Amino acid sequence: MSPKSLLRSSHFRIALLYLGLFAGSVGVLGVFFYWSTVGYLTRQTDTTIETEIEGLAEQYRQLGLEGLVRVIGERIARDPYGASVYLFARTNLSPIAGNLSRWPRVPVAPDGWLNFTLYETTDGEPHPARARGFRLRGGLHLLVGRDIRELVRTEKLILSTLASGLAVTLALGLAGGVTLALGARRRIERINQTSRRIMHGDLGQRVPLQGSGDDFDQLAGNLNAMLDRIEQLMAAIRHVSNTIAHELRTPLTRLRHRLEQLEIDGGGTDDTADQVEACIAEADRLLATFNALLRIARIETGAHPAADEVRLDIVTADACELYEALAEERGQTLATRLEPELAVRGDRDLLFQAISNLIDNAIKYAPAGSRIDIALTRGARGPELSVADHGRGIAVAERARVTERFYRGEDATGSTAGAGLGLTLVSAVAELHGAELRLQDNAPGLRVVLAFRAPGSPAVAGADAATWPGARDSGI
Repeated sequence: MSPKSLLRSSHFRIALLYLGLFAGSVGVLGVFFYWSTVGYLTRQTDTTIETEIEGLAEQYRQLGLEGLVRVIGERIARDPYGASVYLFARTNLSPIAGNLSRWPRVPVAPDGWLNFTLYETTDGEPHPARARGFRLRGGLHLLVGRDIRELVRTEKLILSTLASGLAVTLALGLAGGVTLALGARRRIERINQTSRRIMHGDLGQRVPLQGSGDDFDQLAGNLNAMLDRIEQLMAAIRHVSNTIAHELRTPLTRLRHRLEQLEIDGGGTDDTADQVEACIAEADRLLATFNALLRIARIETGAHPAADEVRLDIVTADACELYEALAEERGQTLATRLEPELAVRGDRDLLFQAISNLIDNAIKYAPAGSRIDIALTRGARGPELSVADHGRGIAVAERARVTERFYRGEDATGSTAGAGLGLTLVSAVAELHGAELRLQDNAPGLRVVLAFRAPGSPAVAGADAATWPGARDSGI
């Protein structure tokens, strides 16, 4: 699966949504944990400093200046690691006692706290410190603080741990989302592949089941049951249609033979002979219609043998030669432009019949004395065959229906020979060969295009299966 299709997958998007919600929850939990630990340690440090300030201020009130200096010295002596910070200074901030050489030159925060760097340390390395100043009687200043190196280390450790945990959570969540999306995508793709084979005529295909009994298996089971029912109904319809066509074709053939015999034996007057000839023509038309229905039914079953390579330029030239005389009778010109060496895989007879139908339709509906353009060119995906006339054309609203059986258009008068099956058969042949049938405006007239795929792989799923329909009938 490509990354683009993975990103379009609904399952992957749902996994990303849940990943975002989970990451947000982890972030909220991390903020709470950070506030509970680092915040608590910071508040505890501030409380300790304020308590010391209050104690030293009380010592100054009771013992005076010398007593406060002595108490500060004792506390510094009891703290060999220098965790506590003291500075007793005059009104001009010059030191009197303490372990700081000068008053920190940093701005005082609105809450009265000072955050600065402590350089007088036991290990000689600068440490972060936090302190608070206090004004005593007589204009003296007292600064009490703590070395917060361990607090800063703890804060950094917690932040890095939370960031690592969030990153691992996102990575695992993303990996899980991709895994779930790929698994669901594979099962959906099996359904899509089965659907495509069914659309190409292989109605025996069914969606594979995994036996897990999950939602996908239930969906696949329902689809298979539906396909079984559809196949049964279509088989019944095809059976009825084929039976009707076969049953009616036999008496029509006998009727035609008897009419021919009657014409040979002499039917009496010239008027009777004309009526017999008209009956024979009508019987031919009915027989052609039933033959076309039978062929379309066989094509739509999707059963066909291994496809052969067919030269479209040769087949098209043969069809043009067949209809050249008919076009001359109507004063029409068949203008051909056939690019050589263009081939597709398929059945030559069916392709010949489809091309013949297109040329026949163009001759029928193009005005006398006009030109019919027949071109075979190399398109973007493969050969493209076009037949263009300058007749009345087909309205845009009708183009989606002209491939339906027996549809002849809203403006058809019935005077033109045919039963409305010509484009139906062309559409069936095009679908069988994986080609696209396009109906375009020729301004005026109609331009019909058959866009094929280049040979190399069968155009239709299962193109190497049983038997291709191949009988050739005309006059549809």
